[in-house]
Amino acid sequence: MDHGELWAIFGPGIAGAVFGAGWWFWVDAVVCSAVKVSFLHYLPGIFASLAALMFNGVKKEDIDYSPYEDGEWRVKLWLFLAYVVSFVSLAASVGLLVQDALTDKGPSAWTGTAGVLQCVFILISGMIYWTCHSE
Repeated sequence: MDHGELWAIFGPGIAGAVFGAGWWFWVDAVVCSAVKVSFLHYLPGIFASLAALMFNGVKKEDIDYSPYEDGEWRVKLWLFLAYVVSFVSLAASVGLLVQDALTDKGPSAWTGTAGVLQCVFILISGMIYWTCHSE
């Protein structure tokens, strides 16, 4: 077996484990929080999961990399929107981390850190899965 076949076999499992680890960080932070975590803090992880689904809705073979042809512009637009959603969710989680670290009445800094880790792990898992599935 070559490297590509092994990646096709074990890649989705690795992506699922990374995705689960991201959500595990968030669940741990919410359960261990001394104060009620508002729904606003849940949104970056939800949108990061949506962005991972958006990435995985596109096959690699559908993307035309030729600079001289128009290609399928809808696929490129969909991927662009997926990148926008992913970076906005990551920026929102960092903003909530800063907010949690600066105020005393909200959740702890661990909740903000777990939100950032959640977004990072979810987006990494989406990229892992997108690179390892070919059809």
